[in-house]
Amino acid sequence: MTLGEKIKEARKQCGLTQEQLAEKMALSRSAIAKWESNTGLPDVDNLKLLAQFLNVSIDYLLDDGDVMDEHVIREPYDLSQYGTGIKKRKKDRLINEKFPDATIHTLLGNQKLTKNEKILDNAIGFLTDAPFGIPALIHSLRNVDKEFYLIEKDGKQFFVLVTDEFIETRRLRQHITEKKFEIGNWQFLKCSYEVK
Repeated sequence: MTLGEKIKEARKQCGLTQEQLAEKMALSRSAIAKWESNTGLPDVDNLKLLAQFLNVSIDYLLDDGDVMDEHVIREPYDLSQYGTGIKKRKKDRLINEKFPDATIHTLLGNQKLTKNEKILDNAIGFLTDAPFGIPALIHSLRNVDKEFYLIEKDGKQFFVLVTDEFIETRRLRQHITEKKFEIGNWQFLKCSYEVK
């Protein structure tokens, strides 16, 4: 049984519609629909919330059929040890050191707005002179230190998040072949150039 099938089954056993579960989690119904149809993946925080709201364990949701491996390796590192220049270049050097002889693609990540954030954005835009997009701007400022990578090595794919303090690596169980894809409440665009 896939992760999506497990989410759908557990949701129905709790007597919840997709809309009701989405409201409890402060997400859009389409996010729940994507998870259930296996076209998107919940991130770690949303996975914890799902387990809590659906009265199941995280192990149950992740066992056999999850796109992301439940094993996450998070390692601290010192950014200053990776030469001079902008942070992006330093993080690229770190990735090249961690994954030599691998195909490395930078991912452009965009955190999706929740239903409540969309409502707030519209209210701010209509009721004040402020431009639309304030919540999206806040997300981008909050996530400015994050770089995302899709690594391919020896027939395996890894999803890697690099912040200014740590590197987090997850092995993907299913290959991502699309240029645009979603994981949790993030949308990603795979850049065509390779990190060298």
